Amino acid sequence: MTELLFQTDSYLRKFSAEVLETDSAENAVILDRTAFYPGGGGQPNDTGFLHAGDKTYRVSKVKKQDGRILHYIEGELPAAGTEVEGQLDWENRYKLMRTHTAMHILCGAVWRDYDAQVTGGNMEPLAGRMDFEFESLEAALIKEIEEKVNQEVKAAREVRVKILPREEAFQIPDLIRTKINLLPEGISHVRTVEITGLDLQADGGTHVANTKEVGAMKIVEYKSKGKINKRIYVELYD
Repeated sequence: MTELLFQTDSYLRKFSAEVLETDSAENAVILDRTAFYPGGGGQPNDTGFLHAGDKTYRVSKVKKQDGRILHYIEGELPAAGTEVEGQLDWENRYKLMRTHTAMHILCGAVWRDYDAQVTGGNMEPLAGRMDFEFESLEAALIKEIEEKVNQEVKAAREVRVKILPREEAFQIPDLIRTKINLLPEGISHVRTVEITGLDLQADGGTHVANTKEVGAMKIVEYKSKGKINKRIYVELYD
């Protein structure tokens, strides 16, 4: 129903759209196209504004619900049929792009060198955590992992996004890196994110175009969350 512009262009800050319908119960609008990410895969939703003539509407939250992308508005709603210009909170979005790519670097390095699957994860701007199937995790190994992920940042690896037919996508070895396959049954196409030479997996979030944009990564904490479940906390620096 809504064209998802962020799937093919993570750097789109502004876009034109039409209000298809309003939802007064949620105080939200549904647009024919959007660059606002509705959240998912551990990445928070975008916020920003919709502009229509001399009116500005604050978008406080974006969420996917019952197949619709709801843009929650503070105050009155623009009417169905209104032409609007969407404007992202770009500073926040770009920080999340850097963070999401950082999580894929961490995931890729740990999978490649330690064969450990991801069991969970979450992020906020410039900080995130990821859970892995490690039986043990000690300071020396954490230091080794931190060095490896920063080497991948400095390697300036290109990040490529593709949308593939489901059958083609699932021929890719280890496409799903999480312990549980989170891809819904019945979807016809799968979006993949590849960090060239390091990582390739199914993913719906927004990313930077090159690992050098991520910046320095530091593992600030780690802890055990179970017998074979260890959590790693990462922060990014400019």
